[in-house]
Amino acid sequence: MRLTTLFATLFAAFFTALPAVAQTQTALVAGGCFWCVEADFRRVEGVTEVRVGFAGGSQPNPAYEDVARGRTDHLEVTQITFDASRISYRQVLDLFLRSIDPYDAGGQFCDRGHQYSTAIFATPEQQPIAQAAIAAAEAELGKSIVTPVRDMAPFYEAEDYHQNYANSDERTLTRFGWIPRKDAYKNYREACGRDAQVRRIWGSDAPFVGG
Repeated sequence: MRLTTLFATLFAAFFTALPAVAQTQTALVAGGCFWCVEADFRRVEGVTEVRVGFAGGSQPNPAYEDVARGRTDHLEVTQITFDASRISYRQVLDLFLRSIDPYDAGGQFCDRGHQYSTAIFATPEQQPIAQAAIAAAEAELGKSIVTPVRDMAPFYEAEDYHQNYANSDERTLTRFGWIPRKDAYKNYREACGRDAQVRRIWGSDAPFVGG
């Protein structure tokens, strides 16, 4: 074997053996309570990080209390970072749309107000994909949905105690007593009726609802 051929063979074998390089992308979505969206997407293979916060308003660095009380025009949002070699942006959006009530323009489930309304914030490159995902969801449901595709907006991360709330062992005072945040979250999600409503709309296509 000629030396140049040997080097070419070894070079090709070396790069074939290398693991696939992660293709990091982000999606920014609003689906009502950001604890719920975060908890859902932390279970998705290919998702590498999930952070909760606020977007879509005019005020910089809003505080949770101001957003939750409707004193800003921000929405509660979730920033989903994923490896595009394992899951595509379109797949992320398909999962997202099937985890919300896309008919509700006044909030989501028991959370009412603009701050809890749904949206997909998309870059110019992401917008056609987002519009296609919405069109596919409408075709599946046979009905128009109200979730809009909005221009990408600055993401303001929420306070530390909101991050990964659904899995936190830190305690908080609730009507059920002084309990871990993860238990408070479970009680809230059940009482709010999120999973029950998603199941009614999407049936077996609801990806995060068991049973």
